[in-house]
This record gives sequence, C-alpha cells and structure tokens, in this order.
Amino acid sequence: MAFGLIIIGDEILSGKRQDRHLEGVRQRMAARGLALAWVYYLGDDRDLIRRTLARTFAGDDIVFCTGGIGATPDDHTRQAAAEALGLPLALHPEAARLITERTLEVGLPLTPERLRMGEFPLGATIIPNPYNRIPGFSMHKHYFLPGFPEMAWPMLEWVLDTRYTGLFQTGMQAEASMLVRGLAEATLTPLMEAVERDHPGVRVFSLPRLDPQRRSGCEIELGVKGTPGALDRAMQVLREGAIALGGEIV
Repeated sequence: MAFGLIIIGDEILSGKRQDRHLEGVRQRMAARGLALAWVYYLGDDRDLIRRTLARTFAGDDIVFCTGGIGATPDDHTRQAAAEALGLPLALHPEAARLITERTLEVGLPLTPERLRMGEFPLGATIIPNPYNRIPGFSMHKHYFLPGFPEMAWPMLEWVLDTRYTGLFQTGMQAEASMLVRGLAEATLTPLMEAVERDHPGVRVFSLPRLDPQRRSGCEIELGVKGTPGALDRAMQVLREGAIALGGEIV
C-alpha cells in the first residue's frame, strides 16, 4: 500500500504560512518504517479539492488530508469529500456530542456554525482530536485532519497506531551515498542503470551540486536506497564503477 498526503490551504501556497506538515508527517511515518509515495498541495478551491479526492478515492492508496475541515466560508474539504463520493453531509452524532461538550467547556454559545464542524459525509468515522476534542473524520482509507499541526500530527499518529500497525517496518529503507567528482551524470547513467538492474530492491540516485565558482563540472552525490541488507553490495559496485570511469571519490 502506498501513502499519500494532501495539504490544503491558500495560506501555504501564498507563503503567508510555511508548510510544516510534509516534514512532520514524514518524520512520524519514518519512525514506524513507513514512507510517503506522493504529496499534493491544493488551494482553497472546492472544485479542485473535489476532483483530486474523486481521483484518490478511486485508487487504493492510504491518504492523509490536512486543512479545510472547519466551518468558515474558506473551508471546503468536508463538502468536497462528500461531493466526490456522491454522498450528503450529515451531522455525526458523536462529533456533535464532542463539539457540544467542548463549546460549553470553554463558555461559548453552541451555534449551528460550530455544530457544522461535525457534518461529515454520511457514513464517516470520526478521528479523535486530543488537543481540543473537535474530531476529524475518515472515509475509504482517507483521513481528514485539521490544518493545525498541533492537532493533526497526534491524530495522524492515532490513525497509524490503530489502523496500520501491520504495515510498520515493511517499508523500512536505508540509504548510502558518496561524493563523486570529475564525472558528468550522463557518464554515470549506464552504471546506475546496471546497478538497479542487477540488484533488485535497490534504487540508485544522483544529486548534482553545482559550484557557482566553477562553470564546468560539478560534484555529484551518488548513492543507493533500499532494504538494509541489499545496499552493501550495490554500493560497492557503484563505487568501483565510478572509479573505473575516472571519477574521484571524495
């Protein structure tokens, strides 16, 4: 199973707020031996969110979606999810109870707008929020979380630790790399392709580092990713091949 992340909010795309979700989610998944396969950034556009969710609902990926589940005019995620599934929004009884308790606890009036935060696509399951008890919701391996990292990250951890413990460690990846000078990426490409072909489960990567002071040539971080037991031999072949091509290992 692949994991995906959808991050919603005009404030992120405009630069008003810096995204923290990608790194926060990545760290929490890596601690469990899991990894993200893809990430989307979307603005507060209901039709765009609906179209994106319609596509991801049709797939098999496990998807976390942050932002846009409030009740203000610029929050569209709950409505877009319902529309993507062809379902009505309905006030979830447990969400209504939690929102009511929290509202009375902080001394605010219980308005229809506050209860609207508990309107989810019909049949949704709630995700508990330990920060203020206003829940998120899940549908079809999609998990909808608030835009606030302080709320979203504990909720994501709860989902992983209650739904997906059987996947922990199955995606554990290791990485090894070296710095190579004196070779172009094009020169290294046949070697990289051969290493991937001859070492199943290993992926080769190259990251050039341009030196503004030097117009010709560059330094390349060349390495392999994969399961820990598969890396040593692949890395040895990669190193020997780079040297044979005339590269200098830094």
